[in-house]
Amino acid sequence: MSREQIEKLRVHMIGIGGCGMSGLAAMLLRCGARVSGTDARVSAELTRLEQSGARISTQQVAESVPPDADLVVISAAIPPTHPERVEAEQRGLRVIKYAELLGLLMARHDGIAIAGTHGKSTTTAWVTYVLRQAGLDPNFVVGATVEQLGGGSGVGNGPHFVVEACEYDRSFLNLTPRRAAILNIEEDHLDCYADLHAIQQAFAAFARRVPPDGLLVLNGQDPRCRAVAEGLSCRVETFGAHDGATWQAADIVAESGRYRFLVRHAGQTFGPLRLGLAGRHNVDNALAVIALSRDCGVSWEHIERGLAEFRGAHRRLELRGVVHGISVLDDYAHHPTEIRATLAAARERYAPRRLWCVFQPHQHSRTRFLLADFARSFSLADEVIVPDIYFVRDSERERELVCAQDLVQRITAQGGHARYVPDFAEIVGLLARDVRPGDIVLTMGAGNIWKVADELVQRLGGHLPA
Repeated sequence: MSREQIEKLRVHMIGIGGCGMSGLAAMLLRCGARVSGTDARVSAELTRLEQSGARISTQQVAESVPPDADLVVISAAIPPTHPERVEAEQRGLRVIKYAELLGLLMARHDGIAIAGTHGKSTTTAWVTYVLRQAGLDPNFVVGATVEQLGGGSGVGNGPHFVVEACEYDRSFLNLTPRRAAILNIEEDHLDCYADLHAIQQAFAAFARRVPPDGLLVLNGQDPRCRAVAEGLSCRVETFGAHDGATWQAADIVAESGRYRFLVRHAGQTFGPLRLGLAGRHNVDNALAVIALSRDCGVSWEHIERGLAEFRGAHRRLELRGVVHGISVLDDYAHHPTEIRATLAAARERYAPRRLWCVFQPHQHSRTRFLLADFARSFSLADEVIVPDIYFVRDSERERELVCAQDLVQRITAQGGHARYVPDFAEIVGLLARDVRPGDIVLTMGAGNIWKVADELVQRLGGHLPA
């Protein structure tokens, strides 16, 4: 799809407020397309899209589809019975999923796609930032807002198109990247995958979409990542802290939660690095950034500076305020592995007197399938508060099978201190009463739990970041 074709498009997007959809909408607007869309929830992102020229509505009815629409784009969560989707199909309009349009846009660029159960948004944004620092001016779509990039998407004059490649609904199989990374493979999205084997098969199919002259970067310490590399025709490079990795982190040292290490390439010392992001997991993400950036011709000087200066994506261990010695942070973690990594990073970075974690489970199906692992993932938290599960995509039947109290009971059975508090206002009041200087409060989840962090900062008498 050429720039000229995009400029003539009248695109209507159902579910426009989602991370990927809103980023793609912003990109289409910057390319000159006329964009409209609907979403069930009002958000700051929708306001930004309106300010950029999009027509936004929260009325998800048949009449919301513009009479002059050329193309209707739906998020993966939109069912066949959705009234706007039904209306578009009855009118004979072309209806495609978000990932299909992303694939069409990537086809005209030198695509770079970052996949994995965890770390996709951070690594995608990090690669984009490094390429920008090197003057390569890439196009990009990230599933998160990134202040240093001016948002979650951007139109550049360079040949590269960097995207976050999501495995949900096998969306990433619409992409044809020349360079790709698979950061890790674990159980998730079991509402659309039968089991871990099916997930691994999908990642293997994604890996096969990299052409023979392309590059696939893999986590060499993840056995499922290693397995998907078998029989590929493209170049494969691995990363990790282990001997034999193409890109190896050696002599790893933590300094107040941030890491420095030596980078070795193919057994030879490449250079020292110091990361600006906290957390041991970001050492692995950084190695993937290095591998992809070097293959794009970025100098070590630009890589070194970009890795040190990058401050991360929105809602990734984001400090919302420090009031009377109490630090309030927010994070998107919604999977047991992410929870463990984020809690560990928070402890290393802030060395709290007590770590309060307010976790909002995301999806009833995910909570049910991974319940035992979720319960074990909070061992580094001193106090855990759990509101109701964020209801999205699941059926009413799924909602009946598990509730937030089930998770609280499991955490308590593991020896943790957890309580169920359904109301956000009650959570804020409880925290405002009980937290003390030296404590940190970390809100966590893919839903709207960030509101608790922001309200707590204000309740304590602090000011939110501009």
